[in-house]
Amino acid sequence: MIYAEILAGGKGTRMGNVNMPKQFLMLNSKPIIIHTLEKFLLNDRFEKIIVVSPREWMFHTKDLIKKYIDFDERIAVVEGGSDRNESIMKGIDYIDEYYGIRDHDVIVTHDSVRPFLTHRIIDENIDAVLEYGAVDTVIEAIDTIIQSIDGEFISEVPVRDTMYQGQTPQSFNIKKLVDHYQSLTKEQKDILTDACKIFALKGEKVKLVKGEVFNIKVTTPYDLKVAEAFIQERVLK
Repeated sequence: MIYAEILAGGKGTRMGNVNMPKQFLMLNSKPIIIHTLEKFLLNDRFEKIIVVSPREWMFHTKDLIKKYIDFDERIAVVEGGSDRNESIMKGIDYIDEYYGIRDHDVIVTHDSVRPFLTHRIIDENIDAVLEYGAVDTVIEAIDTIIQSIDGEFISEVPVRDTMYQGQTPQSFNIKKLVDHYQSLTKEQKDILTDACKIFALKGEKVKLVKGEVFNIKVTTPYDLKVAEAFIQERVLK
C-alpha cells in the first residue's frame, strides 16, 4: 500500500506572537494545512492519508478538515510525538494497528507547512520510493554553504556543486524505516533532525528527487508574507 503522512505536529515557535501553530494560520482563504492536504487528496495513488497533529489541536484539525474538505474516507488524524521522527512513527503505529505493515508498503511524509508542492514531486516520490526504498526531495544549493563548528569561525567551505537543500516530501519503505529507526541508540535519536539520515546512518542509499524553489516551508512571518504573495499571483493568473 501507498500511504501519505502530513506532519502537522509542530508548535511553530518561530512564527512569533500567534495564538495557534503555524499550520493552522490562514493563507489566502484557507488554513495552510488545508492547502497542503488538498494536494495529496488529488492523487488517487494514496490509499490512506494520515495527518499528524499535536494532541491539544486534534479536534481543531478535524474541524478544519470537516469545514474545508469534502468527506474523504482516506483521511485519518493521529496524535503526534515529541519530535519530527517520533511523529512519523506515530503515523506508522496507526498503520500497523489498523492495516498491518507489509514488506512493500511505502509512506510519503511531508511538512504540513509546505503548501506549494507539485503533483510531479508527489508522483516522482512515489515512483522512486517503490524502486529505491528511500527518497529525499532536494534543490541545488544556490548560495555557497559555510560550515562552522563553533558558530564564530569558518570550519569548512564545501564545494557548492555537490551541495543540495533538503525539502519534503521524504518517502520510505515503511518496514525498513521502522527497523532502522529502532536500531538507533538513544544518543543517535536525540540528535536526529532528518528522517533520511536514519537511512544514511545505516549505509543505505537515498534517491534524490528534484524539488522546486517555490516549495517553501512557512516557518516565519516573512515566509507567510512570501506565501501570500505567491498565492495571490496564482489567483490573478
